[in-house]
Order: sequence, then structure tokens, then C-alpha cells
Amino acid sequence: MSFFDYLIELSMFFFLSLAVLYCMRKVGYAVGLVDKPNARKLHQGSVPLVGGISICITVLYFLYVNAEDLEYPGLFASCLTVLVLIGVADDRFDISYKLRMGIQAILTLVMIHHTGLTLTHIGNALGFGVWHFPPIVDTVVTLFAVIGAINAFNMVDGIDGLLGGLTIVVFASLGVVFYSHGLEEPTYFSAVFITITIPFVLFNLGYFGKVRKVFMGDAGSMMIGFTVIWILIGGTQMADDTYVIRPVTALWLIAVPLIDMMAIMIRRIRKGHSPFHPDREHFHHIMQRIGFTPREALVVICAVQILYSTIGLLGEYFQVPEYIMFYTIVGCFLFHTYWMTHSFQMAKIVRKWKKLEDVPVEERV
Repeated sequence: MSFFDYLIELSMFFFLSLAVLYCMRKVGYAVGLVDKPNARKLHQGSVPLVGGISICITVLYFLYVNAEDLEYPGLFASCLTVLVLIGVADDRFDISYKLRMGIQAILTLVMIHHTGLTLTHIGNALGFGVWHFPPIVDTVVTLFAVIGAINAFNMVDGIDGLLGGLTIVVFASLGVVFYSHGLEEPTYFSAVFITITIPFVLFNLGYFGKVRKVFMGDAGSMMIGFTVIWILIGGTQMADDTYVIRPVTALWLIAVPLIDMMAIMIRRIRKGHSPFHPDREHFHHIMQRIGFTPREALVVICAVQILYSTIGLLGEYFQVPEYIMFYTIVGCFLFHTYWMTHSFQMAKIVRKWKKLEDVPVEERV
């Protein structure tokens, strides 16, 4: 297809996603699939949790019309559908996280069985040569990676526009990698995913009016995490130690959700809580408490992910040794963890910069 043909198709997917979102809002209200304010959710009024369903419907249509050019479209579509239905059930009835993770594990095993894809190695991330996982261990590692990625994207969804913005940055980064390798279909899929996410971001940020606002919901965050991690597994795990994306680069491309999830789980465990115990200690919560508005926090966090992605892509392009890239991102994780646990120091800097009154960090939302 010519560039003009691609542009026409992308426009079609944009308006399809827009139309589906508009219609699903009414369905969400009708069936009670709405998010209501509580101690952890400080938005105003009930907001339909239909962003993920709408994006999934458009993705399923893309898979249907491009089935001949994709690998395992039916399998992927089936897994996405099940995952989204579980997410909808969680959004509506608040099901147990153990049940959610059990379904995620089953879907991962189904994908492994039918595709043969597992995390068989992590490249030369440690500096001692390519480290291969033995059979069975690679399956276990893949289970942890997929479930971890799904929940990382789920946990990062906390302020308007954040999950959508991070999704756009991640898929733009993936598109750059695929395009540099001349892989037309994965590049196009990345462009399509960005295109169908933009309408959600516009609705989510209230650009169509606050009364038309929608949220992604667990259905959407789990679907995005599942999609991203399987693209990364497919791109990093190939025969003869070849790859499209080096395993360590994959960490940089999803650095913000990954680092925030690991940091918050460590803090919860240190406090004696379950790592899945909900709280208001995420990156986006702390950004607001130290003095940033929700919109400023959105811009800052997306900018941080753009920075991480840029570092990862430059490391890939210039073939910076994998162990240097790995230990650098470990350093970024330690830096992030330190500052998030010493947010009062950041609060002083931000308040001075923004000339805010000296209000205790704990009193900020």
C-alpha cells in the first residue's frame, strides 16, 4: 500500500474508535459499568469504564480485516476477548485479584502452547554472556513477565490521560524499532494502536466535554499490558540468539510502568502489606502530593517515559553493550525508589519553583 492508502486506513480506524467510544458510553451507564468516587478515586460523578472495551472492539476489527498478514490473529483475538471480559467483570463486580491472575496465567500458557514463544534468554544483560533459561524455567519466567507487565500497566492507570499517553509513547517506540528493521506489518499495527488510542485520550481528558468523559478500566489496562508484553517477547526471543529488540531495550520501552510497579510493591511489602494492597503511593499520586496538578503530573510522567524510550532506542541504535544498559536502568530504578520514599525533599523543590505556599505534603492531593 502507498502512504496515502495507509493514511486513509488510519483515519478510518480513528473515526471507528471514536464512534465505538461514543456508543459504549451509553452502554456503560445502562449496565452500571461506571467508576464512582471513593477514598482513592477523587474524580467527580460516575464515569463509564468503557475505554478498554472500545479499544478492544477496534483492535478485533483490525485483526479480522488483516488476518492474512498477521501471525496467530485468531489466537490473539480470543485471548484479548477473554482478558477484556475478565476486566469488565472486575470493573463491575470487583473480583478477586487471585482469580484475575489465574486467568492471566492460563491465557499465557495458551499463548505459549500455540506459539512456542517463551522468554528463553535475557541476552548479555549481566555481562557474562547470553544467559539461557532451561526448559520449564523459561515458561515460569514468561508467566511472571506477562502477569507482571499486565499488572504494571494496570497499576499505572491513576490520572486522566496517563495510561493512554504512556500507551502512545510505548507503541511509538515499538514502531520506530520495527520500522528500522523494515518490518511493515508490526510497524503498521503500532501506528493503528496509537490511532485508536487517541480518541480515548481525548475523551478521558474531557476534550469532548466533562460529561462525556470515559475511563479505561481494568479491561483496557490489562489488554494493553498483554499486547505490549507479547509484542516484546516476539521481538526479543528468536532463534540463534537473533532479535528485533534486545531484551534489555524492552525494559527501557516500558520503564515507567515497570519501575513504578516494582517500587510500589517493595514499599508495600516493607510496610507489611500485600503487594496488591491498593493505596495512593504511586508515581502519579506522589507527583500530585508534592505540588503538581494532575495535568502537570501527566506531562512530567509521559516526558520521563519518552526519555527512557529515547535512551533505550539510542542504546539499540548504537549497540551500547547490553550490560551497561541493564545496570543503568537498575540505577534508574534505585534513583526512582529513593526519591519516591523521600518525596518531602522533592516537595520543597517543586513548591519553591512553583512559588506555592508551604503546605505539608500529606495535605496535597
